[in-house]
Amino acid sequence: MTLQEIFQTAANLYAEKRAVCFDECNDKIPASYTYKTVTTLAAELTDFLRKKCYLTESFVIGLYCSPGVDLPSWIIGILQVPAAYSPIDPDALPTLSAYVMKKCNFQYVLVENDKLDKFKVTFGHLFCHNFLEIQNIGLVLFQRNSSNIDVNLLADHESVKNERPAVASWCDTNILDWNETKQSKELLDVRETSSLAYVMHTSGTTGIPKIVRVPHRCIVPNILHLRDLFQITPDDVVFMASPLTFDPSVVELFVTLASGASLLIVPHLTKMMPQELSEALFQRHKVSVLQATPTLLRRFGAQRIKSTVLSASTSLRVLALGGEAFPGLNVLRSWKGKGNKTHVFNIYGITEVSCWATCYRIPEALFSSDHRFDSCVPLGTPLSGTRVEVKDSSGSAILEGEGQVFIGGEERVCFLNDEVILPAGTMRATGDFVRVKEGEMFFLGRKDNQIKRHGKRLNIEYVQQLAEGHGQVEACAVVWSQQEKLLLFVVPKGSFRGDLFRELQERLPSCAVPDELLPIDTLPLTSHGKIDVPELNKIYISHLNSRKSEGKLNKKEELWERLQWFWKSILNLPEESSSISKDSLFLNSGGDSLKSVHLHDEIENMVGKAIPGLLEVILSRSIDEVYNHVLKTAFPRKDKKLSCISSMKRKRRDCSREEPGMKYVEPKAGGSQKSGLDTVGFVAVSRGNRLLFTDECLKNQHNTAIQLGELIPSSPAVSEDRGNKILKHNETIASSANTTEDDSVQQIHLQENPERTAEKLTLHVRWKSDLGKCVDASPLVVIPVNDELPASVYIGSHSHVIQAVDLYSGKLKWERDLEDRIESSACVSACGNFIIVGCYNGLVYVLRNSNGEIHWTFATEDAVKSSAVVDPSTGLLFIGSHDQHVYALDIYKEECVWKLHSEAGAVFSSPHLNLLPHHLYIATLGGLLLAVNPVMGNTIWKYVCGKPVFSSPHCNKDYVCVGCVNGDLYCFSHFGQKVWQFSTNGPIFSSPCISSFVREVFFGSHDHFTYCCNMEGNLMWKFEATSTVYATPFVFHSHDLEDKALLAVISTDGRIWILNAKTGVVEGSGKLPGEVFSSPVVWGTKLVVGCRNNYVYCFDLCLSKNKTA
Repeated sequence: MTLQEIFQTAANLYAEKRAVCFDECNDKIPASYTYKTVTTLAAELTDFLRKKCYLTESFVIGLYCSPGVDLPSWIIGILQVPAAYSPIDPDALPTLSAYVMKKCNFQYVLVENDKLDKFKVTFGHLFCHNFLEIQNIGLVLFQRNSSNIDVNLLADHESVKNERPAVASWCDTNILDWNETKQSKELLDVRETSSLAYVMHTSGTTGIPKIVRVPHRCIVPNILHLRDLFQITPDDVVFMASPLTFDPSVVELFVTLASGASLLIVPHLTKMMPQELSEALFQRHKVSVLQATPTLLRRFGAQRIKSTVLSASTSLRVLALGGEAFPGLNVLRSWKGKGNKTHVFNIYGITEVSCWATCYRIPEALFSSDHRFDSCVPLGTPLSGTRVEVKDSSGSAILEGEGQVFIGGEERVCFLNDEVILPAGTMRATGDFVRVKEGEMFFLGRKDNQIKRHGKRLNIEYVQQLAEGHGQVEACAVVWSQQEKLLLFVVPKGSFRGDLFRELQERLPSCAVPDELLPIDTLPLTSHGKIDVPELNKIYISHLNSRKSEGKLNKKEELWERLQWFWKSILNLPEESSSISKDSLFLNSGGDSLKSVHLHDEIENMVGKAIPGLLEVILSRSIDEVYNHVLKTAFPRKDKKLSCISSMKRKRRDCSREEPGMKYVEPKAGGSQKSGLDTVGFVAVSRGNRLLFTDECLKNQHNTAIQLGELIPSSPAVSEDRGNKILKHNETIASSANTTEDDSVQQIHLQENPERTAEKLTLHVRWKSDLGKCVDASPLVVIPVNDELPASVYIGSHSHVIQAVDLYSGKLKWERDLEDRIESSACVSACGNFIIVGCYNGLVYVLRNSNGEIHWTFATEDAVKSSAVVDPSTGLLFIGSHDQHVYALDIYKEECVWKLHSEAGAVFSSPHLNLLPHHLYIATLGGLLLAVNPVMGNTIWKYVCGKPVFSSPHCNKDYVCVGCVNGDLYCFSHFGQKVWQFSTNGPIFSSPCISSFVREVFFGSHDHFTYCCNMEGNLMWKFEATSTVYATPFVFHSHDLEDKALLAVISTDGRIWILNAKTGVVEGSGKLPGEVFSSPVVWGTKLVVGCRNNYVYCFDLCLSKNKTA
């Protein structure tokens, strides 16, 4: 049975009844169609599509429209072709819609007449206008331009069609439950004629959206069972609360159309206005069935819910809440008006097994006045054809206890992304965790919402439910901001008093008490009706900035008063209590380590700057000593030239035991938080000594004591070259303290040949971070100018994960799953607010530096292994793709400025930017080196190397160099003249390393040698490693080794060598426990590199106690 068939059955029975009503909620009379009219219009659309479209198996047609009175006839008309429909939201980000259309390889899109101009402007390059408007239907058909057809997808399709393997194109093993599916004999094929009903995509809030192809046999049992559970009749009015791109809309639509009931549709804007929506639903149209997210229901407000939505006289017969954690029983009771008879259901499911999986009707007895209301609501029993299991971390089913939910069924199977054939009974991991008790499942939270805070595991939804039950709270949301702060956003009922925070302190363990409570007018929602977490984070950042600007201390007396207020508030002391004794100790007054961190943050926010050593003083000294300690920072002596506190802070923050800088620079008020697109001063270091820094570096100094003279370039040509002098800072390479690392830190002594060693070096593993799979990408190290911000390492892996790790402590700042392999090395934007990385799925991701959230994605046509480069003069970003193009992207306007075809093969290597002359250098796998105008995107000159070029170009003020797999290193002038060519005995995959403080170029070869040539092309020295040298060497300057220039070299067998850059003599060597294709990056005494044992390593480079001549 299909969706169109269950509609046709009802349409034959109720032809003259109203099927759909669209109310614009203005002066216009609502438009409505009967079942007969919907049937007629659908038939006209079906006939048109059958005549004008080339029909194929598993045919999908895009539907670009906003919901209106024609919506049911449009969808039924597509289904009757037979074809599947795929809704495209006109208000969604164009990049998201373009990605989905390309990923699904749409050949046809139906566009609503009112959206015609918008579609042409946004997607005209992908689709050609058919010029055949469908009469009386309000749609125009667009066909895919032949030049934009995804040839690779078609080729793959034909290959699979001919070979028909047992299982094709599986998702990652953590998505599918292999143990349950591998024994199944029946196979489900997405290409089966007329099998698909619709194609949708997940929201993409936690990464790249998944494409979900839903067969009729999967969704129809869902519709029919819910129709029976809700007891839908022709007298019901069902509200379409969900957007078309959210699969609950399918349930709302077809539960109605399969029952002879009436569907009510209102504009999206009306859904955002609680009063207007309430009047439309419950006064004008008497809606009897409402399916919604709890957050969408909360938008009405507790008072309106009780007086209208769930009143005794309400028209609402069925309220089904799903898509988010179900409200607590105490909240439901507070919502229900006296005498209300509405049946309330808890529905649960995931888009990957569309649509709902379980259902639980709340018994009326639970709403009786003598019943306890502190218990959770069960998820309920599985719906028809659905199988639900709970498994522990080892994959074993559990009958009692906690575990993850898996959903599936013999025919309740959807196809994700490129899946073609799946076994019947496939089970999907949901990422949701439950507690099973006496046969019932109780929702614990998303895997994403299970956080570890202060060493203890915490479910943030538990905090939200507890806060929501407070009498002052209309609605609330809890956010784990930047993996650092637990924030509680509250929509208060009327005036807001301060006892909510005190009550939470009393009822919650200390690890679960929010860091801050922020009253807001309303909760922001996504298009799917869920809480918009990124928007809440923006609200918090804005709150921080305003608090810093308004909270500046004016006098010392005010500091003492506010310090006392914080002390009382955080320790939950009565506000009317007398002044605190100056001898009071925080820990003796009821404080603990978590509360001390809260007090620390409040004081630093009040002062507007970091206060070195403050936390230790809070924990061990009196409030009077805390006051005096803060006083030194808040009101420093004007004649202060040197600051021992500054050096104390630097040691505490980065634990590097380095010599402090000798210049004191008072941090600017306002702290380290930046918002919007304000420039964040930084130095960025990546493979091969590629450096980028902002002008802020020339105005400020930070904890690595960069001197102005070391930043001023000797030549204005290249920012990367002049930046190398940054490495000549005052960090000490070694001290005796470095030999007393913590026992938990592995220590590796570098092995060296004493006869060839001038200074004996050792490497100590400072930290390592697990990325889950091979780490072939090279690290990006970003050092903020503001010493209140930590230096960070950004690196991705084959596990699809990119991490941001604190350079000094190894603490994970954030982690983001990008849903496909990452070999591209990260790049930082010119403003310092974004991290850019390419991915195998063809997307270029722009991530927020602060928390890793996706700011924007740009879709290319093939895998992106190239690393991006930024133009500091324009802010434009340049990156190559295996689709044989290079793209210039404006990440601030979120647009592609230009794209250039490479003329010869994919672009694997990274582009390189030179500022004077202003050239962008690009190498291709077809053997071309191109010099391109970075502003216009036109080719200035090119050179044919003849063999593929995997090496990335690198240049100084005079020359540009690049390696080739023919074994040659080429050197050109900036005007395209070949200056010299040096030959090795093996292919060159390594990129050349060039620096301003040495006159040589360094590179590796597959002949096991690392070479050093001068800029005339003469060999200065070569060093033989124990394996091929794929990685790019890194040259750095060590002030404490008699001003030696050193070179870090790593071969593919994991061996590390530290060479004298002038002579090639070994200063030390060591070995990583796996193969290495990542290139090392050095900052000061820290060497960072990825390894194929799944880890990224950070080493401290130290002088050993015993030196050998």
